Amino acid sequence: MPKAAPATHVEALRAFNRFYTRKIGVLEKGLLSSPFSLTQARVLFELAQRGQASANEIGDHLGLDAGYLSRIVRGFASDGLITRKPSPHDRRCTMLSLTAAGRRAFADLDRRSQTQAATMLGELPPADRERLLGNMLAVRGMLETPSERSGRLVLRTHRPGDIGWAIERHGKLYADEYRWNLEFEALVATLFADFATRHDPARERMWIAELDGTRVGCVFVVQNADDPGIAQLRCLLVDPAGRGHGIGRRLVERCIAFARDAGYRGMTLWTNDVLVAARHIYETAGFTLAKEYRHHSFGHELVGQIWSRDL
Repeated sequence: MPKAAPATHVEALRAFNRFYTRKIGVLEKGLLSSPFSLTQARVLFELAQRGQASANEIGDHLGLDAGYLSRIVRGFASDGLITRKPSPHDRRCTMLSLTAAGRRAFADLDRRSQTQAATMLGELPPADRERLLGNMLAVRGMLETPSERSGRLVLRTHRPGDIGWAIERHGKLYADEYRWNLEFEALVATLFADFATRHDPARERMWIAELDGTRVGCVFVVQNADDPGIAQLRCLLVDPAGRGHGIGRRLVERCIAFARDAGYRGMTLWTNDVLVAARHIYETAGFTLAKEYRHHSFGHELVGQIWSRDL
């Protein structure tokens, strides 16, 4: 049995739940001034996304009581919102799908929800909006199971705005977590500026990790200055909002695959021994420690490390 949380923590969570359910209007008789309850709207959403599904699939996904869901399905069928047909694979199973009227009902609900969310976010300054979305991802990541996290991560190459974001996140996170000074942010800015102005797209590449459309990680690969046959991995970062999803591992794997396809014979990287989580990712990905040395940088006494691997 998990350890019980302090009563003050429990009440804080309950208070937030009361605030947010009131904020988005789920306590009203009809969700978003529609004829549907929140649960009915979620069932419509699942059918709209899946195209066709059994009541058992929807009930299992939403955690709904079978009897309650059955009443919702009967009501939808009576109102002409869904069709019910036996499954071609199992005649005992009934498959549900939206009718044209059901799709119109869902489209209306979807527009209302989109408008509500856009209005709520639009009232916030951009910085507060980014912070809110990041915190929402962090909460979701802590509460959902590993299987629920799958499918929400996208790795893509960089586009306008990404490099500025990467520099800001490096400076802020390393100051918060390791108390590194502005010297580190200046170094990162120089590295990203060099990449932005001089990289060879065929042999050098940057990736951004997104969860639900929000940036939560980055990394890039460049040609080693001393040996053109060696790729160098730089500036791996995973925002706290994205941790626990294996994003660092996925970014490093993408770098290795790219470097191999680009014809490099090996890969190297520079880090510091205090970055324990990053070092674990590198070691798991097949890198070995080649060299380490003491240095004073970013306001601290550090142990720099060079890691490398063959491709």
